Order: sequence, then C-alpha cells, then structure tokens
Amino acid sequence: MTLTELRYIVTLAQERHFGRAAEHCFVSQPTLSVAVKKLEEELGVALFERSKSTVQVTPLGEKIIAQAQRVLEQAGVIKELASEGKDQLSSPLRVGAIYTIGPYLFPHLVPILSQLAPKMSLYIEENFTGELRRKLRSGELDVIVVALPFNEPDVLTKVMYDEPFEVLIPTDHDWVRHEAIEKEWLLNERLLLLGEGHCFRDQILETCPALNVQLTNPTNTLIAEGGSLETIRHMVASGLGITILPKSATGTRHYESGMLESRPFTEPEPSRSVAIAWRTSFPRPKAIDALTNAILKCPPAKGDTTS
Repeated sequence: MTLTELRYIVTLAQERHFGRAAEHCFVSQPTLSVAVKKLEEELGVALFERSKSTVQVTPLGEKIIAQAQRVLEQAGVIKELASEGKDQLSSPLRVGAIYTIGPYLFPHLVPILSQLAPKMSLYIEENFTGELRRKLRSGELDVIVVALPFNEPDVLTKVMYDEPFEVLIPTDHDWVRHEAIEKEWLLNERLLLLGEGHCFRDQILETCPALNVQLTNPTNTLIAEGGSLETIRHMVASGLGITILPKSATGTRHYESGMLESRPFTEPEPSRSVAIAWRTSFPRPKAIDALTNAILKCPPAKGDTTS
C-alpha cells in the first residue's frame, strides 16, 4: 500500500470515472486501473462496483476511502513541517538565561532579533545555571546564555562578550569622590550579595577571596542577601549598603533623583565572560547564527549600557 495508491482511490471515489480520475492524477487510465485493482487484491476487499457507465463505491470502500483521505491529509502535514524545517528561522527558539543576564540582555535582544529574524519568536526562561543545564540537555531549551566556565558533554559554547563588574553606591557615599575602587576596600563596607545558588555571587567571592572570611566570621562587615539584583539595587538606593553588579545591571539612571552612582574597579578589574551554549545535535544552526548576531548588537556586548 502506497500514498500514490491511496490518492488514486480517493480521486476515483470523487470522480466516479476511471478516465477522469486518471487525468486528475496525471497518469494513463490503464495505470490507474491496475493500481486500484492491485490495492483491492492486497486488502482482500472490493472498494468499487464497476459497470460500463459508472463506478460506485462499496459500503466498506467508503470507510476505507475516508481513512485514506485522512492519511493523505496527515502526509501533507508532514510535508509542511518538513518545509518549515528548511527555513530554520520560521519557528520559535527556546532561549534560557541566568537571572543576572536575562533582565539586562533581553530588552535589547528581542527588538534586534525581530529585525534580523522576524518569523522567529522567542520562548524565554530565566533560571539558575544548573536548571538551565538540565533543560538544555533534555531538549526543553534550545540555547542558553550563561557565564563561563560552563562545560557539558556534547554541548557547544561560544563567548559573546566580556562584562566588567562595577561597584554600586549611594550618592552620599565617600567613594563617590574616587574614580575607581580598590577591591580591598570592600572588606570595610556593608556589602549586599545575592543568595547562595547564584553563580554571580561565587564570581564576586572569587574576585575578593577575603570576603569568604567575612561570610563565615563577620566582623565590621554586614552581608545581607538579596533574591535578585533588582532587589539589591533598591536596597543600595535606600542606603543599606553597597554592592557589586555586572556593568549592564548598574542601572543608576533608573533613579532620576540621583540616588545611585557606580564606579569601576582599579586594574585588573574583575569581569565575567558571557556565552551561549547549545547541543551539538541542534538542527538549526542558522537560528544560532541569528541569535549570535543579535546579541553582538546589544549594548551589553558593545560595552554600552546607556542606551
């Protein structure tokens, strides 16, 4: 049984005439007649009653032909899906990002990508690195945006940009008069950090290892933990303490009354490498290319966070 034979019997049922059915199928009448007879013999039932003047569908033939019609429709759906697959930028892309990247990248990425790939919408998820890793492996996400290092078997990574860290302080803080901040100064301040589980917290502690001592044995420094960078920024604006943020997240302009200032670190300034990661088996390389090009056009990748 073939799709061609199913198409023959469906057309014959519609036309009720071998000659006209053959014309619609672009074959000769003997070819169609032989194929229909062959299918009837394979099924062991008569699908049509033949006479010199007309062709009638048998009661059982009506049920079989109705099913054949459904099969042909589903075969058409398969062809349409395959056609969509040829255009790798025509279906949604499932993108994940860690909490300290997503809110500051996606507002720029979405409009840029909509211009580069207008048919490719985004499903977006923000999560911890570990959960994004799991969902990438399981196929729940197509590509993720993370901070390096990130190593996973059968997963490719590509660095998008390096982003420096900056110190966020209230405008009435003594450090406002300095152009750059020494890392050692952090030990004498009330430092606000993300809670455990955030990779950015770990990167800050790697930047200034002495802070680990403060975590286990606090002296002059009070370390408060926030659930998000946005929460921490609000606490800094309220005067609770200072914090360290990736440059894209400093957001001092969000407070029009001038409540916040940011300062870079002295050289060598701490930073993070932001990368995308995707499975080696992912069948849409053009979608990865489009996402890459869009990210590289975003302010965080260009080192511009004022736009």
